[in-house]
Amino acid sequence: MSLLIADTTREEREAIVRESLGNIEADCDGCMAGLAEMYQDYIDGKMEIRDINMAFQARYVKGDMDREERSSCSMF
Repeated sequence: MSLLIADTTREEREAIVRESLGNIEADCDGCMAGLAEMYQDYIDGKMEIRDINMAFQARYVKGDMDREERSSCSMF
C-alpha cells in the first residue's frame, strides 16, 4: 500500500495518521495532539510524510527547538 498523497484520499490519510499514532486522544500533557497537528499538512495533501519527518528530524538535530516548544511528554 502506498502512503503517497497521489495514491490516497484525504480520508485514507486521516486513517493512516490516526492508526500510526494510536490513541491520539490520550493525555500526555498534550504531546499526542501535537503529533497529530504535525501531520496535518499530510492529511491536507500539502506535504508527504517523509518530508514532514525529515523537517522535524532536521530541526531537532540542528537544535532549533527552544525550551518553550519542547514537549513535556516523557516519550520525547
